[in-house]
Amino acid sequence: MRTIEWQDGLVVTIDQTKLPSELVYLKMKKCHEVASAINDMKLRGAPLIGVAAAYGLALTAYYSKAERKEDLINEIEQSAEILRRTRPTAMNPFWAINRIARKAREASGDAKDVAKVIVDEAQRMADEDVETNRKIGEHGSKLIDDGDTVLTHCNTGSLATVDYGTALGVIRAAWEQGKTVSVIATETRPKLQGARLTAYELKRDGIPVTLITDSMVGSVMSRQMVDKVFVGADRIVRDAVINKIGTYTIAVLAHEHGIPFYVAAPTSTMDLSHTSNEAVIEERNPEEVTHFFSRRIAPEGVKAMNPAFDVTPMKYVSAIVTEKGVLSPEDLKQLHEV
Repeated sequence: MRTIEWQDGLVVTIDQTKLPSELVYLKMKKCHEVASAINDMKLRGAPLIGVAAAYGLALTAYYSKAERKEDLINEIEQSAEILRRTRPTAMNPFWAINRIARKAREASGDAKDVAKVIVDEAQRMADEDVETNRKIGEHGSKLIDDGDTVLTHCNTGSLATVDYGTALGVIRAAWEQGKTVSVIATETRPKLQGARLTAYELKRDGIPVTLITDSMVGSVMSRQMVDKVFVGADRIVRDAVINKIGTYTIAVLAHEHGIPFYVAAPTSTMDLSHTSNEAVIEERNPEEVTHFFSRRIAPEGVKAMNPAFDVTPMKYVSAIVTEKGVLSPEDLKQLHEV
């Protein structure tokens, strides 16, 4: 089941804020609706919001009344700017927007011809995402042994992608190969993607999962309950992996306990022309911390921090699993030099 689809001028996706209690679908006809869904985390996960951004531009093109190519491209750029402002840390939306914009500029014909090129390219990107995730799973599953317990953070499964998943896709691939695998999933405060989404996906697939609070990671590692860690990434720069807040803590603890720490992500997440000092870390509404499902849990007037992501230096990363294979941090340096 795909998390997002194009249906004759509609972008249909699962409203992830309703899970796991309800399976509700959003049907969007305008780019700003896609942007709002991304901003409100009704759809989330770096690969998914990349494809969603492409589909947002496809909606602009599909419903445009422009006759000239130049006018359509201007509309596309206006929509692109709206999408760029939604989640500034994740690399995939920027990658997707740039790819669609390039295809539009290269296309020949009038506005109608260019619009078709844009829609076709967005659909192609969705199909590619599924194949990319399958390859990530194939490569990464070789790192999982029969009987392993894998700790994962946030949600990196089908719900974070068009289908199958990145880090969760690796676990899924190992399970499909017949390996006995169990998972420890962190709840992932403050939006609880692990508790609501990862646990939901694993339970649905019949993969054994134990849910823990974020603060239990050190304890379960010290008790030798974790064999490997697999996480995803929202942006990979030359010197670090930028991922959901709490990832850095897990990486340091894994290093202290001698546990391999793996990152699974498509190459579209890579931003090797920059370093972590140049990355923008998204700051979300403090009420996500002071409130729990709209109910205040902190005293009035208490300040709260709410960075959505943190930075994990490459020295804590054992390897990065991509659709092209398993890469070491040193391999990334060589890729940048090329």
